[in-house]
Amino acid sequence: MSSNDQTKSNQIPIVLITEANCDPALADLPPAARGLAIASRFTGKAGQSLLVVGQAGDLEQVLFGVGKGDDFFVVADLAQRLPGGEYRFDDLLDWDRNLTMLALLMGTYRFDRYKTAPQKTEPVTFQFQDGGDYTESAHIAASVARTRSLVNTPSSDMGPAELAAAAQDIAKPFDAQIREVIGDDLLKEGFEMIHAVGRASSRTPRLIDMTWGNESHPKVTLVGKGVCFDSGGLDIKPSSSMLLMKKDMGGAANVLGLAQMIMSNQLQVRLRVLIPAVENSISGNAFRPGDVLKSYKGLTVEIENTDAEGRLVLADALALADEEAPDLLIDMATLTGAARVAMGPEVVPFYSEDADFVSQVSQAGKTVQDPVWQLPLWQPYAEGLSSKVADVMHTSPGGFAGSITAALFLQKFVEKAKTWAHFDIYAWNPKDRPGRPMGGEAMAIRALYQVIKARYAK
Repeated sequence: MSSNDQTKSNQIPIVLITEANCDPALADLPPAARGLAIASRFTGKAGQSLLVVGQAGDLEQVLFGVGKGDDFFVVADLAQRLPGGEYRFDDLLDWDRNLTMLALLMGTYRFDRYKTAPQKTEPVTFQFQDGGDYTESAHIAASVARTRSLVNTPSSDMGPAELAAAAQDIAKPFDAQIREVIGDDLLKEGFEMIHAVGRASSRTPRLIDMTWGNESHPKVTLVGKGVCFDSGGLDIKPSSSMLLMKKDMGGAANVLGLAQMIMSNQLQVRLRVLIPAVENSISGNAFRPGDVLKSYKGLTVEIENTDAEGRLVLADALALADEEAPDLLIDMATLTGAARVAMGPEVVPFYSEDADFVSQVSQAGKTVQDPVWQLPLWQPYAEGLSSKVADVMHTSPGGFAGSITAALFLQKFVEKAKTWAHFDIYAWNPKDRPGRPMGGEAMAIRALYQVIKARYAK
């Protein structure tokens, strides 16, 4: 027996069965397995599984229902549901093997950092009949896991300094360089809005600036909102609205996850990551409604509501990023509740005036099941940002089109970038789905990785 045959003999086959093909698929099974499937009322419904055990008591085969067969993510929960061992798929229907492997790997994620007795399980590994190299899928899955864990970590262990340390951990294996502007040095360098939002906290605000790659390569800059906890400031949130505010640094977590994807897969770009890391707290020196702040760009900004702090820190970071006219400038933020009202928790609204980029991201989102949807930068709504005492108001008091007006505010701080896009993400799964457990989530970055990879191919 060859080593390849020996390896296959140790692997337990998984048979994917659609509802439409269930009867002929069961007819091809040995009589004992077919009888078990019929007795168990196995119909090929999505997520339905059946473990076929031989006479010796060994697991010989797994039957797994995939419904209509149009969703490769349905297999993602297998890693959590199967006993430890090596498994093999001989037929993947018409699914892309890399995406299927990615779903399987994403399905292995657990966040048990705070469990005193974490669940111990035997490792489950998967292989496809044709073998293949799935290194890229493994890198993407690891980046997704990193993003999720950053968001899932309570604010007690994820303040501005800890977020900076996490960025250092991601940068170190790739020799990426990190510079931090901390505390009152923010004022010296012109980042008054980042300082104002973070100064009321005992945890010092900072701007994290990571760079990686050859300077001659196309410039790709990622900006992520790093509000590690948002009390709402003096416009304090009700307690119910604070329960998930550990995820208000979800934009930062997602751009760090995307950066890890880019670096681990060695894309040919000059990467820069900017994260304004703050905690929006309340004390005697908290910024107030009615204050006027000077931005890094020089525009003066009137504060209407201190609970709309994310766009302030993003604006300073965007203005810095824009100075070097990057080829692609992307910002990501858990910015508005209006985005959730419009799109729900699963679809990410985004804004860009680059039609090619919009088309590429939209198509990539469909291909890798990382859904996004373009909303318009509707310029007439910018009138709501007018101020009688400053250059601009940072919110629109009318309350309509909150996600759009937030994007229009950010747009005022970007002039030189060849392509700019703003993603108003949720960074959270409110319920379990295959491969996407309840909790912190990587959103839109798998789609963005595919676009960046295609745009700046080696």
